[in-house]
Amino acid sequence: MPELPEVEVIKNMILPYLKEKIINYSIIRTKKLKYIIPNNIIKINNQKILDIKRRGRYIIIILLKNTIIIHLGMTGKLCILNKNDNIFYSKHDHIDLIIDNNLILRYTDVRKFGFWLWEIKNYKKNVFLKKLGTEPLTTKFNNLYLYNFTKKKNIAIKILLMDNKIVTGIGNIYANESLFLSKISPVRISNTLNFKEITILVKNIKNILYKSIKYGGSTICNYKLPNNNIGNFSKYFFVYGKKDKLCKICKNKITRIFQRNRSTFFCYKCQK
Repeated sequence: MPELPEVEVIKNMILPYLKEKIINYSIIRTKKLKYIIPNNIIKINNQKILDIKRRGRYIIIILLKNTIIIHLGMTGKLCILNKNDNIFYSKHDHIDLIIDNNLILRYTDVRKFGFWLWEIKNYKKNVFLKKLGTEPLTTKFNNLYLYNFTKKKNIAIKILLMDNKIVTGIGNIYANESLFLSKISPVRISNTLNFKEITILVKNIKNILYKSIKYGGSTICNYKLPNNNIGNFSKYFFVYGKKDKLCKICKNKITRIFQRNRSTFFCYKCQK
């Protein structure tokens, strides 16, 4: 599943092509993804795109009076195509937005776990978005903010970091990597962490996310960029996906366990 860095990269790549442009109409080849595609998107006509934003793992296309909210699910992908090229579509190409600059914004999703929503109110009040916690790359997400939550929670720190109601978009990969760099065990109970450890953890979370954005995100399974390139941040993983490989710091073997059905990778020796 694309996490915050991947969605941020996608948003940044499509923004220059779409901002201030007009959506002439849509072509809908599938009536239902995870949810039924709203009729307002099916019948969209001459709608100006004012901006494109990201909230957590959601891409938000802001129109003059309404908003399109997109979640990519497990295998969703957005790409920019030129109408003048010889364009073919596959059974997994579900939505095309026809733009007035001879471009097409195409949504492809093999497993159809993604979804498109139409919001007529303030998009921040959308039923999905209003539940999201703070963004990890904002100043609001700081050592005091996270420390206050850890003191209240008797759960493993990795589970806390993946709670989207506390902090949104970190995801499994970046929780693993951030905890390794912070020398904190993912199974450590959150309320045992001291303020210094939380300060280091917050710094590493931000650094890891910024670095992943810089390198186009992490290509895991089906994730690709809108230009069909792959994200290169996986080259810089310390622990994620490295079961039984040697830790780059201490040369001990990386361990894999499961926490709430998600893979967790860490070094017993380095992380306490």
